[in-house]
Amino acid sequence: MNLPPVTLQISLAPSDYAHARLLLPHQIRVWRGQVAEILLTVDLHRSAGRFSARWEEGRDKIIPLARSIPNARVVEVDQSSAAQARVAAEFFGGRSPVPAKDFRGGPYYAYFFALSAAQHDHVLHTDSDMFFGGLSPTWLAEALADQTVHPEGLLSAPLPGPPAPDGRLHSQSAKSVVGRTHTHDFDTMSTRLFLLSRPRFHSAIGSLRAHRPSLRNTIKALVEHNPPQDLPEHLITGAMRSRGLVRREFLGSGSGMWHLHPPYRCADFYAKLSSLITRCEAGDMPVAQLGCHDINDSLVDWSEALTALRRNRWWRRLLTR
Repeated sequence: MNLPPVTLQISLAPSDYAHARLLLPHQIRVWRGQVAEILLTVDLHRSAGRFSARWEEGRDKIIPLARSIPNARVVEVDQSSAAQARVAAEFFGGRSPVPAKDFRGGPYYAYFFALSAAQHDHVLHTDSDMFFGGLSPTWLAEALADQTVHPEGLLSAPLPGPPAPDGRLHSQSAKSVVGRTHTHDFDTMSTRLFLLSRPRFHSAIGSLRAHRPSLRNTIKALVEHNPPQDLPEHLITGAMRSRGLVRREFLGSGSGMWHLHPPYRCADFYAKLSSLITRCEAGDMPVAQLGCHDINDSLVDWSEALTALRRNRWWRRLLTR
């Protein structure tokens, strides 16, 4: 079977185990028939803050989970000085070290290490918490063809949220592509989900330069003991805007392909996780979710998560200290 020379790369960490034990098999089912390589990268570098939640629960389980996926290549994120130098040379003009985490404690170096580790020039990256619907077996081929004929399209991704009847995005702002339904161009980058060509990325963007976030987020980083570094997607967004490049998200032909993202974690989310996957794969979505890229309260009761979030604001901890 001649599959497109694309690497499906999925990022994992111990804190992901609670959802990845069900979502990872779902993601593999969706994409296996469209890619030539499956690369699972496991980041064992722990940060502070919300990205370290449930770390102990998944510490001894995440690698066995990854290795349970047939024909997948499992690679631990290499934190050695030699590996960091290679990643810095490829993406940051040799400026080393690449920050380990961003100001929230989220992945930074791990994203670029994973891109570098892929065997193929085209990389389809997804975070471990992404849901997919539509399940078109031709979406990836369509995306590759679209990037070939539209040089301004640096990145591609499936439609954000199940398609709304009016063709609009109801939770995001983007430029609708004239003459194509359910096709939208963003001038921003998202590290959650993207398809890119590494050679094209290097020629169009060149090298990146890490920088601090806003003053507010720098203070947040210091309070939570994380590196005062802006998000990688902000670096790439700035480079895209200065060069007139876009991220195109589209449904595609037939049933197409779309994605959903859970903005929080809570007991109701984990209790419904299996049924959410089933509903996404079957296209069984409530009207209120159509056109929305984040899972909303028509599918999950987020009240517990929102209450915890309000109680645990970083500035509240700063005032307490």
